[in-house]
Amino acid sequence: MKHTILTIALLFVTGCSASLPPLKTIDNVDIKRFMGPWYVIACIPTFIETEAYNGIETYRLDPDGSIDTVFTFNKGGFDGPSKRYNPRGFIVDRVNNSTWGMQFIWPLKSEFLITHLNADYSQTVIGRNKRDYVWIMARTPQIPEADYLGLVKELEGQGYDISKLRKVPQRWPDGGIRP
Repeated sequence: MKHTILTIALLFVTGCSASLPPLKTIDNVDIKRFMGPWYVIACIPTFIETEAYNGIETYRLDPDGSIDTVFTFNKGGFDGPSKRYNPRGFIVDRVNNSTWGMQFIWPLKSEFLITHLNADYSQTVIGRNKRDYVWIMARTPQIPEADYLGLVKELEGQGYDISKLRKVPQRWPDGGIRP
């Protein structure tokens, strides 16, 4: 287990690609509005997410200013075993709140950049300058296809290899739970 966690952490902290400009992050994130559950609509997955179904990332701001993060999903299918990861987020840019470090194992922190956020806080994109991983997330389990295609086009313009995107299957008996 420790080996797996260390591998995840090392994947996230590797350096930026020298051939691409840094990603532009959101100018101002109201961190309290950003907290709560986000359904993972699509991602360029890490190895733990390649078989994720019903993926949800939930954030809670702790009194010390760090972010308690819970990532849950079913592995391999909607009825697959439940998986849970609990990294801790740290806001690096306290002016805009859009650059975080995500810590899976101490002391390593991975880059976590909020590069897209709808005005109503209904959809977001989390990226990395290396363009190795990205997450399209929403407050609902599905988003309109036009919104999805617009976000994919945005990612392509930022230098992501969109052929690596994986839609995360979401199916909820009640239409969408709020963990």
